Amino acid sequence: METDVLRDPRQRVVGTRETLKKISQNKAVRVYVAQDADAKMVAEVVKATQTRGVPLGYIDSMTELGRLCGIQVGAACATVIAPKPANPKEGG
Repeated sequence: METDVLRDPRQRVVGTRETLKKISQNKAVRVYVAQDADAKMVAEVVKATQTRGVPLGYIDSMTELGRLCGIQVGAACATVIAPKPANPKEGG
């Protein structure tokens, strides 16, 4: 399942504000929006994904999206982010 990456906090952000930030920084790989989220709340996210060409997926509910992200509350949206390059100082 391609949503498995949402469990890793290093590879995702949760929430509208963080999602919009990553989209504007061109760091969003894919965005997920809960179908039962307030349409006004996620409209800017949906528009930003269309403008920037970021793939958009829908999850049935905020509760389900929160669970996929490993958090105990619902989430209106979550974003898979581009992995950070290895830090050469850390030997990686």
